[in-house]
Amino acid sequence: MDPHHLVAGITLSKAEHEARVLSRFECAEILELEGHPIGLFKVLREPGEWRLVQVQIVPSQQRAGIGGHLIGSLVAEARTEGVALSLSVLKANPARRLYERLGFVVVSEGQNVLNLRTGG
Repeated sequence: MDPHHLVAGITLSKAEHEARVLSRFECAEILELEGHPIGLFKVLREPGEWRLVQVQIVPSQQRAGIGGHLIGSLVAEARTEGVALSLSVLKANPARRLYERLGFVVVSEGQNVLNLRTGG
């Protein structure tokens, strides 16, 4: 995430990075490939709306379709459950294109972030 933060003019300390990873960790899944951790996937499932809190994949595994598969499956699951799914993304993060391709639309924006939503 550092490159996306830097483009947005955001600098985070090591403690702030750690706090971001630990935030809502109770809803986190550690992603593994062949027994090795490759990422983190956090989804907060509340009645009526789910929130994709965080997706992080190690650089060596990015652009391999892992994130798209995970998020696409989550969108389908939320649709089946009849709940909206929301997320926030830095404006400078190219993942926005993936989210829009999967059916998310921008519902509001802040200085550095876009809030997206699908379904519901």
